[in-house]
Amino acid sequence: MKFVRIKNLREDSDITQKEIAEYLNIAQRTYSHYEKGTRNIPVECIIKLANFYNTSTDYLLELTDIIKPYPPKK
Repeated sequence: MKFVRIKNLREDSDITQKEIAEYLNIAQRTYSHYEKGTRNIPVECIIKLANFYNTSTDYLLELTDIIKPYPPKK
């Protein structure tokens, strides 16, 4: 699965692959594979990316088109 949304969010935020890879504590090459869909993204990274971009994991996984995050649980 190609992760177009993580690439679009990164580019819209003017962040390099290297910068987001450092945030995720992974190699830039690994992150590049995530964007291309040639390597599966670990759940932990999807959660960190959703938090970083202030969106939901469902949005990143293209399960919804709503970019806003879900309200926090009480």
